[in-house]
Amino acid sequence: MDIDNKLKLSKNVFLIPTIYIVCIWLVYWVEIYFGYNFNKWGVYPRNLIGFRGVFLTHFIHSDAGHLFNNSIPLFVLLSSLFFFYRDTAYKILLLGGFFTGFLTWIIARESYHIGASGIVYLLFSFVFFSGIIKKHYRLVALSFIIIFLYGSMIWYVLPIKDGMSWEGHLSGFLTGLILAVIYRKKGIVKKEHQFSETEFDLLFDEQGNFSPPKEDVIVEEEEINNI
Repeated sequence: MDIDNKLKLSKNVFLIPTIYIVCIWLVYWVEIYFGYNFNKWGVYPRNLIGFRGVFLTHFIHSDAGHLFNNSIPLFVLLSSLFFFYRDTAYKILLLGGFFTGFLTWIIARESYHIGASGIVYLLFSFVFFSGIIKKHYRLVALSFIIIFLYGSMIWYVLPIKDGMSWEGHLSGFLTGLILAVIYRKKGIVKKEHQFSETEFDLLFDEQGNFSPPKEDVIVEEEEINNI
């Protein structure tokens, strides 16, 4: 019953993904409408000014194609996060977003790194590994669905395509894995079977030998009065 309560549909399941996607589209609209270019507000590795991108990079995109490709998986994965992992969803999103950007800032090439792809890989990794680690059948099923839908993304944590921030993808992937391990005991978890002793079990000793309990017999001695 407790698990059923945890899986009740709430407004945040669709509200948070919608707000986030509206925000990144709004930022892109401001760029186009007013002629701005926010690329230099992205992560620039090992540079103090470029550190601001750790907080801003997830809202900046290079073009409409880049933005559209991130929007659909973002909605699916964020909805999954807030439905199945609502106890830790905000922590995963906020802490994961920060450490994804921070790790990118540490390991990436000297270039501007932008886009919500790091968040996509963070969510993909967390949802997949968390289900496998927790071994709850519903979460495992979700893990298989996620790997079926987005399993091909795993190749893009490697430098196989020019102009793509594979470092951001790798940072999100590693961060999601670490958070899945850290929060493995939070939210929905597989309950260990509790062994309950029955009357039949009492018929055997600790070594498994048949040893029924002996009944106590009370013998009453009658006092015979000799007349």
